[in-house]
Amino acid sequence: MNKIYFSIGSNIGDRLHYMEEAIRLININVGKVTSRSSMYETEGWGIKDQPKFLNAVVEIESTRFPSEILKITQKIEYALGKSKKEKWGPRNIDIDILYYGNEIFNEEGLVIPHPHISERKFVLKPMSEIAPDWVDPVSKKTIQELLTACEDSGEIYILETELLNE
Repeated sequence: MNKIYFSIGSNIGDRLHYMEEAIRLININVGKVTSRSSMYETEGWGIKDQPKFLNAVVEIESTRFPSEILKITQKIEYALGKSKKEKWGPRNIDIDILYYGNEIFNEEGLVIPHPHISERKFVLKPMSEIAPDWVDPVSKKTIQELLTACEDSGEIYILETELLNE
Protein backbone atom coordinates (compact mmCIF):
# COMPACT_ATOMS: atom_id res chain seq x y z
CA MET A 1 0.00 0.00 0.00
CA ASN A 2 1.17 3.49 -0.85
CA LYS A 3 0.22 6.68 0.96
CA ILE A 4 -1.00 9.17 -1.59
CA TYR A 5 -1.91 12.79 -0.91
CA PHE A 6 -4.30 14.85 -3.02
CA SER A 7 -5.14 18.53 -3.02
CA ILE A 8 -8.77 19.22 -3.90
CA GLY A 9 -10.18 22.63 -4.73
CA SER A 10 -13.38 24.28 -5.95
CA ASN A 11 -14.39 27.90 -6.46
CA ILE A 12 -17.56 27.92 -8.57
CA GLY A 13 -20.97 26.39 -8.11
CA ASP A 14 -21.78 24.38 -5.00
CA ARG A 15 -18.18 24.23 -3.80
CA LEU A 16 -18.83 22.00 -0.80
CA HIS A 17 -20.83 19.52 -2.89
CA TYR A 18 -18.05 19.24 -5.48
CA MET A 19 -15.42 18.78 -2.77
CA GLU A 20 -17.36 16.11 -0.88
CA GLU A 21 -18.29 14.28 -4.09
CA ALA A 22 -14.67 14.27 -5.28
CA ILE A 23 -13.53 12.80 -1.94
CA ARG A 24 -16.31 10.19 -2.08
CA LEU A 25 -15.37 9.17 -5.63
CA ILE A 26 -11.65 9.02 -4.80
CA ASN A 27 -12.51 6.72 -1.88
CA ILE A 28 -14.53 4.43 -4.18
CA ASN A 29 -12.31 4.45 -7.28
CA VAL A 30 -8.72 5.14 -6.20
CA GLY A 31 -8.20 3.98 -2.62
CA LYS A 32 -9.39 4.21 0.95
CA VAL A 33 -9.39 7.73 2.38
CA THR A 34 -7.46 7.42 5.64
CA SER A 35 -7.29 11.10 6.61
CA ARG A 36 -8.65 14.41 5.44
CA SER A 37 -8.05 18.00 6.42
CA SER A 38 -10.58 20.61 7.31
CA MET A 39 -11.98 22.76 4.51
CA TYR A 40 -10.15 26.03 3.96
CA GLU A 41 -11.35 29.10 2.10
CA THR A 42 -8.55 30.71 0.11
CA GLU A 43 -7.78 33.30 -2.51
CA GLY A 44 -6.98 32.19 -6.04
CA TRP A 45 -3.33 31.44 -6.77
CA GLY A 46 -1.84 32.81 -9.95
CA ILE A 47 -5.05 34.74 -10.71
CA LYS A 48 -6.34 36.69 -7.72
CA ASP A 49 -9.46 38.20 -9.34
CA GLN A 50 -11.81 35.21 -9.06
CA PRO A 51 -14.19 33.68 -6.51
CA LYS A 52 -12.67 32.25 -3.31
CA PHE A 53 -11.72 28.57 -3.33
CA LEU A 54 -12.50 25.81 -0.92
CA ASN A 55 -9.39 23.65 -0.52
CA ALA A 56 -8.61 20.46 1.37
CA VAL A 57 -6.02 17.69 1.38
CA VAL A 58 -6.83 13.99 1.64
CA GLU A 59 -4.60 11.03 2.34
CA ILE A 60 -5.45 7.66 0.84
CA GLU A 61 -3.95 4.20 0.71
CA SER A 62 -3.84 2.50 -2.66
CA THR A 63 -1.95 -0.08 -4.70
CA ARG A 64 -2.74 1.69 -8.00
CA PHE A 65 0.07 3.17 -10.10
CA PRO A 66 0.42 6.97 -10.49
CA SER A 67 -0.54 7.06 -14.19
CA GLU A 68 -3.66 5.02 -13.41
CA ILE A 69 -4.55 7.33 -10.53
CA LEU A 70 -4.15 10.37 -12.77
CA LYS A 71 -6.55 8.90 -15.35
CA ILE A 72 -9.11 8.08 -12.66
CA THR A 73 -8.93 11.53 -11.02
CA GLN A 74 -9.29 13.20 -14.41
CA LYS A 75 -12.41 11.11 -15.06
CA ILE A 76 -13.75 12.18 -11.65
CA GLU A 77 -13.10 15.84 -12.49
CA TYR A 78 -14.90 15.57 -15.82
CA ALA A 79 -17.77 13.55 -14.29
CA LEU A 80 -18.22 16.49 -11.89
CA GLY A 81 -18.32 18.93 -14.79
CA LYS A 82 -14.77 20.26 -15.01
CA SER A 83 -13.85 21.88 -18.28
CA LYS A 84 -10.41 23.22 -19.09
CA LYS A 85 -10.72 26.96 -19.50
CA GLU A 86 -7.95 29.08 -18.05
CA LYS A 87 -4.76 28.01 -16.25
CA TRP A 88 -5.22 28.75 -12.53
CA GLY A 89 -8.67 30.14 -13.33
CA PRO A 90 -12.09 29.36 -11.85
CA ARG A 91 -13.19 25.73 -11.71
CA ASN A 92 -15.86 23.69 -10.04
CA ILE A 93 -13.34 20.96 -9.13
CA ASP A 94 -9.61 20.40 -9.31
CA ILE A 95 -7.80 17.29 -8.03
CA ASP A 96 -4.00 17.31 -7.89
CA ILE A 97 -1.77 14.42 -6.86
CA LEU A 98 0.66 15.90 -4.35
CA TYR A 99 2.64 12.86 -3.24
CA TYR A 100 2.80 9.17 -4.11
CA GLY A 101 4.64 7.70 -1.16
CA ASN A 102 8.20 8.96 -1.21
CA GLU A 103 8.47 8.41 -4.95
CA ILE A 104 9.55 10.99 -7.50
CA PHE A 105 7.94 10.84 -10.97
CA ASN A 106 8.63 13.08 -13.92
CA GLU A 107 6.76 11.84 -16.95
CA GLU A 108 4.93 13.71 -19.67
CA GLY A 109 1.74 15.03 -18.06
CA LEU A 110 2.59 13.74 -14.57
CA VAL A 111 5.06 15.23 -12.11
CA ILE A 112 5.04 13.96 -8.51
CA PRO A 113 5.61 15.53 -6.05
CA HIS A 114 3.50 18.33 -7.45
CA PRO A 115 6.02 20.98 -8.57
CA HIS A 116 4.37 23.97 -6.85
CA ILE A 117 3.74 22.55 -3.37
CA SER A 118 6.31 24.71 -1.60
CA GLU A 119 4.79 27.89 -3.12
CA ARG A 120 1.17 27.23 -2.16
CA LYS A 121 -0.07 27.93 1.32
CA PHE A 122 -3.51 26.62 0.31
CA VAL A 123 -1.88 23.18 -0.09
CA LEU A 124 0.63 23.33 2.76
CA LYS A 125 -1.77 24.52 5.47
CA PRO A 126 -4.34 21.72 5.07
CA MET A 127 -1.59 19.15 4.59
CA SER A 128 0.16 20.35 7.76
CA GLU A 129 -3.08 19.61 9.60
CA ILE A 130 -3.00 15.90 8.69
CA ALA A 131 0.71 15.22 7.99
CA PRO A 132 2.96 17.98 9.42
CA ASP A 133 5.97 15.65 9.66
CA TRP A 134 5.66 14.25 6.12
CA VAL A 135 9.03 14.73 4.42
CA ASP A 136 9.00 16.07 0.88
CA PRO A 137 11.30 13.71 -1.08
CA VAL A 138 12.68 16.55 -3.24
CA SER A 139 13.47 19.25 -0.66
CA LYS A 140 13.93 16.80 2.26
CA LYS A 141 11.92 19.25 4.41
CA THR A 142 8.80 18.47 6.40
CA ILE A 143 5.47 19.93 5.39
CA GLN A 144 5.60 22.11 8.51
CA GLU A 145 9.03 23.42 7.49
CA LEU A 146 7.78 24.12 3.97
CA LEU A 147 4.75 25.97 5.38
CA THR A 148 6.94 28.07 7.68
CA ALA A 149 9.17 29.04 4.75
CA CYS A 150 6.32 29.60 2.27
CA GLU A 151 6.16 33.15 0.94
CA ASP A 152 2.58 32.85 -0.36
CA SER A 153 0.73 35.82 1.14
CA GLY A 154 -2.73 34.64 0.08
CA GLU A 155 -5.41 34.66 2.74
CA ILE A 156 -6.49 31.28 4.09
CA TYR A 157 -9.25 30.59 6.61
CA ILE A 158 -10.27 27.30 8.14
CA LEU A 159 -14.01 26.71 7.80
CA GLU A 160 -16.41 24.59 9.77
CA THR A 161 -18.42 22.65 7.20
CA GLU A 162 -21.56 23.18 9.27
CA LEU A 163 -21.33 26.88 8.46
CA LEU A 164 -21.21 26.09 4.75
CA ASN A 165 -24.49 24.17 4.95
CA GLU A 166 -26.51 27.07 6.39
